[in-house]
Amino acid sequence: MVLKPQDVLVALIVAISDDRSYSKLARAAGLSLSEAHSSVRRCIASGLLRPDRSPNRAGLVEFLTHGVKYSFPAKRGRVSRGMPTAHAAPPLNALIDPGPGPAPVWPHPHGTERGESLEPLYRSAPAAAIRDSRLYEVLVLVDAIRAGRTRERALAERMLRERLE
Repeated sequence: MVLKPQDVLVALIVAISDDRSYSKLARAAGLSLSEAHSSVRRCIASGLLRPDRSPNRAGLVEFLTHGVKYSFPAKRGRVSRGMPTAHAAPPLNALIDPGPGPAPVWPHPHGTERGESLEPLYRSAPAAAIRDSRLYEVLVLVDAIRAGRTRERALAERMLRERLE
């Protein structure tokens, strides 16, 4: 079994939430019920989730800090309107000066900022982040690991550990 980007999204939702029902997980991730079920199966097979669907927090943090940027590399695009991510969004934007140039954003029709587009981990991630501020912060940290410079990645890794372990 090969992990897919939506599997990481599902594992993150499980890690920050207490409810592990497939219907709520599917709704939170913006997936169909069968997609959520398949995603959980792949997460269990890869060790990101345990057989009881509880998160393997240590394994998830290890994968996010060392593997996600290679498995699901960040793809940058043109300047567009969207939602801030990586170092341009909370919690990192309070610690990192964005510097010159456009900030990274997930392209989204209801976005409030203009910046360099950064393809989200999975297409439903922005909508899921709008519904859950804790998920938004975790996805922002994952994007900083996927697309950030050394300092941004180090801060994101530390903050991600704090939120997931």
